[in-house]
Amino acid sequence: MIAVVLLGGLLGILNSTMAAVATGSLAAAFDASLSMVGWASTGFLLAVTATIPFTTWAVDRFGGRRLWLTGLALFVAGSLAAGLAWNVGSLIAFRALQGIGAGLLDPLVLILLARAAGPRRAGRVMGLMGVVLSLGPVLGPIAGGAVLHDLSWRWMFLLSVPIGLIAYLLALRVIPADSPAGRRAQVRLDVLGLALLAPGFAALVLALSQTAEQGAFIAWQALLPLAAGIALMLGYVVHALASRRTPPLIDVRLFASRGFTAGVTIMGLGGLANFATLFALPLYYQQAHGQGVLAAGLLMAPAGLGGAIAMPLAGGLSDRLGARGLAVGGAVLAGLSALAFTRIGADTAEMWPVLAALTIGLGMGCFSAPTMGSLYRSLPGPMVAQGSSVLYMLNQLGAALGVALVTLVLQTSGDPIAGFHGVFWLVVAAIAVVLAATPLLPGRPQVSADHPQAVTSGKASS
Repeated sequence: MIAVVLLGGLLGILNSTMAAVATGSLAAAFDASLSMVGWASTGFLLAVTATIPFTTWAVDRFGGRRLWLTGLALFVAGSLAAGLAWNVGSLIAFRALQGIGAGLLDPLVLILLARAAGPRRAGRVMGLMGVVLSLGPVLGPIAGGAVLHDLSWRWMFLLSVPIGLIAYLLALRVIPADSPAGRRAQVRLDVLGLALLAPGFAALVLALSQTAEQGAFIAWQALLPLAAGIALMLGYVVHALASRRTPPLIDVRLFASRGFTAGVTIMGLGGLANFATLFALPLYYQQAHGQGVLAAGLLMAPAGLGGAIAMPLAGGLSDRLGARGLAVGGAVLAGLSALAFTRIGADTAEMWPVLAALTIGLGMGCFSAPTMGSLYRSLPGPMVAQGSSVLYMLNQLGAALGVALVTLVLQTSGDPIAGFHGVFWLVVAAIAVVLAATPLLPGRPQVSADHPQAVTSGKASS
């Protein structure tokens, strides 16, 4: 079951990152501007972020298996339609359909895995999920470059159709049927909360995307959605605290737990540092060493490989040792690796940035998987869906912020190497905050003889 769920989760990540390298090809195919074609990726991302809050409620209302199959069906239909798109408008619409499917699948990966694993194996299973999160953003551009080298751009979307169908058939066989979650299934949808939270979070992501496109935080294209997003999110907080009849989609009182707040903060900043690294490294290899797109993607791969190696190991160890020590060690290693990138220049042999990329991936994996595992050990069962949505949304927001900051730093720097150094000073700062937050993570898991459920010790878990 775990492998099937991870296969479905990998589809959305691969497809979104594959499409990112095809902007030029799509613009030429549709005779459209780069900014217009860019909405194919932006529309996908906005659809994902707007759907995630709905998934929080729907998983209990309809059951995880039924919602998973629905998400896969929508994603496959969107992939087929995008591959057959006849103009840029139809491509944007079908990519949004893909995004709705991915918005159901992405948080469900975490929810289904957490429920299947239980508290005692949370770290191990979240470590396996971390392999997908680490390799997906790296393999996507490599696969996209390979497809564009030999095939039409349409195959970037059409190849997802047979893979998605295989994932659907496997899911029918291995994901157990589940009934809606008892009394929670009868809870009415928080319509007002959804109307505030979904567009509010999507507006924040849009503001960051426009910051990257315009190269400035003060551009009106970024400021308008930023102001709208902040207003809607504040409105949601007021609504959630005042709600009495209908439980809110996400209970903001979750953030009263220091362990939960520390965990989602670490994952948000980890997303920022990870995507800033993955976005800056290919540009360094292209601009400083004259590498092509495919070669730059391959040289970037050690960053994802490091995370894929570290996450399962660190996640499994955290089930016995707790998250704090592993997270501290990972943050130190990642911080030192980011610091090493600030010393790399145009004449540095490629071996050194490759090694630094591997170690920064190892470090991020060592703090990410234990942090995710600690979140699911400390959350009560009914709150797993809400915790998963918060975790995924903040990680997405961190990733969007990372890309926006990299773009802004590189565009305002005097030369590419100075900009590259500036990016990694930002990564160092983000990881320093991660290191400061690690003492607030839950302590060593313990097992009760009467109730063989893992619980966490230490004040930070309360």
